[in-house]
Order: sequence, then C-alpha cells, then structure tokens
Amino acid sequence: MSSLFAFPNPVNEYAARVTAGLVVALAVVTLALGSGWGLLAIAAGFWLRVLFGPRISPLALLSVKVITPRLGRVKLVPGPPKRFAQGMGAAVSTAALALFAAGAVPAAWAVLGILIVAASLEAFAGFCLGCVVFGFLQRRGLIPEDVCEACNNISLRRS
Repeated sequence: MSSLFAFPNPVNEYAARVTAGLVVALAVVTLALGSGWGLLAIAAGFWLRVLFGPRISPLALLSVKVITPRLGRVKLVPGPPKRFAQGMGAAVSTAALALFAAGAVPAAWAVLGILIVAASLEAFAGFCLGCVVFGFLQRRGLIPEDVCEACNNISLRRS
C-alpha cells in the first residue's frame, strides 16, 4: 500500500519544471475561459501528483514520459521538497476551486493568479517556491531533518 502513495526521490528537476509549465498553460487557459472545470482539473492534477507522484497525473505523465525525455537533460534534486510544493499547489488550487464554487469568482481568479506566478517561477526561472518554504520549515524544526537528509547534508546532494 505504501508503494501506491510513493513519491520519487530524487526527482528530475527538468521534469518538474516542464510539469509546472504545463500547469501554467492550463491555468492561463482556465483563466481566459473562466472555466470552473479547468479549476477542477488543475486541483485534481495537483492532488494526484502529491498523493501518487507522477504515475497517475496526466500532466506529469506527459512531462515525464514524453516531453522531458526529448529534452535529454537530467538534474536530480531531492523529492520531498518537490512533493511539498505539489501539496502547496493542491492547497492553492483547491482554495481557488472552493472560492469559485462559492460564487466568489474574482477571488478565485486572484488565487489562481498566485498559482500562475508560483508555477511560472518554477517553470521559467527554476525557482521552486514550495521548496524554499520546505527548507525554511525544516530549518525551523517544523519538518524533521530525516524527511530529507539530502536537503540538510550537501554531500548527499546529486548534481
């Protein structure tokens, strides 16, 4: 059962960036169309990725199996911060969906805008906001060090 909910560690940073780019594209289309269904798809995708890794999420599968291999680039980074970032995306996209469902449509689009900014930072600048928050929480002792030893020990990091 635990393998069902496994998340890869390490993660190819380029696959994460491509997935973030796909999220940006879907979110921009959702915003342009004013689509509640798009919000549902975005939230569902984040929940699939946080719970099951890239094995079930359509965007992650497209990224990991089709697009990233064509790039031919691999940069391995620790998985736990990326999973945490997916969790943040799940929370933000679910909040946008809940706001939309409650009739607070402008607020939903504002929250989706925050998601677009965060995913754009990952996709286009390689800056993972969720990973930064993960590191901050780990340094404060709110996330145990053994959750990501490579995050704490530079000798365990892969390039």
